[in-house]
Amino acid sequence: MGGVDSVNLDPFSIPLSKINVANPYLFQSDKHWDWFKRLRDEDPIHYCAESEFGPYWSITRYHDIMEVDTNHNVFSSEPAIVISDPQEDFALPMFIAMDQPKHDEQRKIVSPAVDAKNLRHFEPIIRQRTCEVLDNLPSRGSFDWVETVSIELTTRMLATLFDFPFEDRSKLTRWSDVATAAPGLGLIETEEERQTELLECLKYFTQLWDERSRKAPANDFISMLVHGAATQNMAPMEYLGNLILLIVGGNDTTRSTMTASILTLHQNPSELEKLKSDRNLIPSMVSETIRWQTPLAHMRRLAITDTVLNGKHIKAGDKVVMWYVSGNRDERFFDTPDMYCIDRKNVRKHLSFGFGIHRCMGNRLAEMQLQVLWEEILRRFDRIEVIGEPLRTPSTFVKGYTNLEVKLHEKR
Repeated sequence: MGGVDSVNLDPFSIPLSKINVANPYLFQSDKHWDWFKRLRDEDPIHYCAESEFGPYWSITRYHDIMEVDTNHNVFSSEPAIVISDPQEDFALPMFIAMDQPKHDEQRKIVSPAVDAKNLRHFEPIIRQRTCEVLDNLPSRGSFDWVETVSIELTTRMLATLFDFPFEDRSKLTRWSDVATAAPGLGLIETEEERQTELLECLKYFTQLWDERSRKAPANDFISMLVHGAATQNMAPMEYLGNLILLIVGGNDTTRSTMTASILTLHQNPSELEKLKSDRNLIPSMVSETIRWQTPLAHMRRLAITDTVLNGKHIKAGDKVVMWYVSGNRDERFFDTPDMYCIDRKNVRKHLSFGFGIHRCMGNRLAEMQLQVLWEEILRRFDRIEVIGEPLRTPSTFVKGYTNLEVKLHEKR
């Protein structure tokens, strides 16, 4: 049972067999929580026989998700990591949707761009840009935090990672949004429209590929792909697939958490006071916000052999969806998981970055961007007031925001 009509239904009044949580309208309306709670309590390995994405299993408890995420011999990432299947005529291979050894070979090429050595190099750049953006915010009236801060800061960082022409950086945001949007929900109307825009992305990046191929190797993503032994002979659509992976990975997750941090600390003023009195809690606050928000709601796997998971028989070829958004609220692992607590004891054990070979390679960079942002916010503002209700992304994958109207209250 899905679609916009199901948003206001009581999930506890519906037969378990009819529950379909892969419904973008549930996430857009922020009404998915009780649906997942019922599955965690009554049917944590839940089979949905009918949905617009076909039949699939929902994995909703923390430890079951961990078991799937780390068992690469039973649960494959190919051919996709989202619940929807790739278009046969527009397949985009990417290393996150590959198994070993090819996954490891390609990931190894680009991961040095966000290793510890480069993080030390990025920190002053991140701080300079954060200060510039915050210092130019309107001091009177309200404005959209998503567009003015979250998107601006993450897009600047993306442009740096790709050594992308800075004046064209808004293209990165558009391509990221188009890649993950569902047709007919506001951003694009058809699958053909998506494909047209992503082919424009490929054309632009092919020019950059050709330029980097004539230069010495450098530490940006494109140069690494150009000169990497495992990636230099990629087919065009595999190049595009890996570009989309790196763009979305560096964009949606960080910007959603930047916005969520403003919203949750507005909603929890006692936690904001706790943070203001002890700024050493900033890293912990960042981790708690990443758990609380869960910027990517799910990842999917494909069973490659018959198996049993928590008593349920899963057949080879079945789709298995790990709902990180549910596992991060699992009462069996987190105490009072619906509370936002910035000094939570096991705060770094959230599921949002994934586990195993596919754990997010840019997690430390994302945390750094968020930590710097809040260090600079606390230097400038007493609080940031949220005006009205946020507008959320209509998606079962990207759990984010399209608008958050705010007003600044500067320090006295």
